[in-house]
Amino acid sequence: MTLRYLIQKEFLQMRRNAFMPKIIFIFPIMVMCVMPWVMNQEVKNIVVDVVDNDRTTQSQQLVHRIEASRYFIFGGQKATYAEAMKDIEQSRADIIIEIKDGRYLIAANAVNGTKGSIGSSYLSQIVTSRQPILNSRFSTLNLYNKGQNYKVYMIPALMGILMMMLCGFLPALNIVGEKEKGTIEQINVTPVSKWSFILAKLIPYWIIGLVVLTVCLLLSWAIYGITCQGPLCLVYLLAILLALFFSSLGLIISNYSDTMQQAMLVMWFFVVCLMLLSGLFTPTRSMPDWAYATTYVNPMHYFIDAIRTVFIRGGGFSAIAHQLLALTAIALFMSGWAVVSYKKNN
Repeated sequence: MTLRYLIQKEFLQMRRNAFMPKIIFIFPIMVMCVMPWVMNQEVKNIVVDVVDNDRTTQSQQLVHRIEASRYFIFGGQKATYAEAMKDIEQSRADIIIEIKDGRYLIAANAVNGTKGSIGSSYLSQIVTSRQPILNSRFSTLNLYNKGQNYKVYMIPALMGILMMMLCGFLPALNIVGEKEKGTIEQINVTPVSKWSFILAKLIPYWIIGLVVLTVCLLLSWAIYGITCQGPLCLVYLLAILLALFFSSLGLIISNYSDTMQQAMLVMWFFVVCLMLLSGLFTPTRSMPDWAYATTYVNPMHYFIDAIRTVFIRGGGFSAIAHQLLALTAIALFMSGWAVVSYKKNN
């Protein structure tokens, strides 16, 4: 009975805060409507200079294919390689392709490493697709996300980011805010148990997190036509485990923090590290060995891996059993730490 009134108190405080309801619902909607369009690792508008020394029909067909590509901007044909290099040095071009004696030389501006490497890879695909001998040696079959739509790849990750922000930051800032105001001392001198106080602080944000996850799934279907290929119950289970971890992390940080600014900076430090080392933006296997070792204790890594398996590949429980077990263990450890670290003065 006491827990019910404490949860009711938390919702009343949220409703009385003019800013909180807006950030809880407008922020996720804006993230789902805007971020899938801009969080895209496709590289476009790559300016290509061509040095065609052969002047054959085949080389001209290659030039026309570059002009027709949606990734490239044709920078014109240059008389010599040195002339094209001047465009690179003055940032008027990104890539040079030189055609000489039936051979192709691709030189990329590596100042922007991502643009140079991915752009040269795109151009190499155009060149090799014109070589019948090379092209016959390999073929590509996309089993999942056949349209190579990057939004399909990012939407599950954005759901994880939203759960992290709502269920991690907000409980931490809520508790530290009560510390600054002194109202938490009034709770500490009451017969309210430690468990009731902690659950009353976390349950409202868990509920909000699940409601926001439902909104995200509906927006993904309504705006992008993207739906979950696997069981939705697994998506919600993963979200609950991630919410348990981040709410516990937020509670731990708030227990050791005296001001809202301190809690926010510490929470932001951990959130950024967990997010960047999770494989959300880059493959974890491309990291150094010491950085890859951190993924074994990174719950965000297990969540991203599991939700993409369910959402994109349509995997079932057996496909993500390892990630579920790891997430459960980490979340339970953090929740135990959160309870032990909270000191209630009777």
